[in-house]
Amino acid sequence: MILALAAVALYIYALASDNTPVALLAKPVPALALVAWLRRAPVTPYRKWISIGLGFSVLGDILLAIPADLFVFGLAAFLCAHLAYLRGYCGITLRPALPALILSAITGIALLGVLASHGLGPLLIPVALYALAISAMLWRALACGGLAAIGAGLFVLSDSLIGIDRFVSPFAAAPYLIILTYWLGQWAIASSANQRSTDKVLTQSGARHVESC
Repeated sequence: MILALAAVALYIYALASDNTPVALLAKPVPALALVAWLRRAPVTPYRKWISIGLGFSVLGDILLAIPADLFVFGLAAFLCAHLAYLRGYCGITLRPALPALILSAITGIALLGVLASHGLGPLLIPVALYALAISAMLWRALACGGLAAIGAGLFVLSDSLIGIDRFVSPFAAAPYLIILTYWLGQWAIASSANQRSTDKVLTQSGARHVESC
């Protein structure tokens, strides 16, 4: 976590100083550090899918940091990350959670509508698929609650800021707000996996203690 925080500070410095090589080196480190952090937790299917999602996020970080127009490839990497998170959340609960479904659907439709109204061109279908994926991911995360819901909400906020900055109206604070909400979201999602792994071990230990008594 210290390594992750140091990389965050270095990346913010790189943004402020417009230092592309430093930004490229620092950007994937926080997500990589979260993957390494989760390896210390007990192995569960949920932890596995969250780790896979973080791995795809690392790839997306690299693709979007490279000084070339690799937006579609970065979008595909983060689409896979959201699908991995979605799979993890579905392994926790499949209850309908209708209020969460309605909120997620409104969020996805509103975001896609705003972006489409400003002309997505050939990116309309990829962005629409991405909006569908993040809406589904947000729905299931809200159904899970806790840190998973907080992390997913921050991740969706970060993605929304990217869309607004790129397709609607660029603003100076966008790079900083995007990356900070993104990293906080990833930390909360990773923490939810670590927390659930710990809770499962404590529950199993408690059950064995009761049986022995």
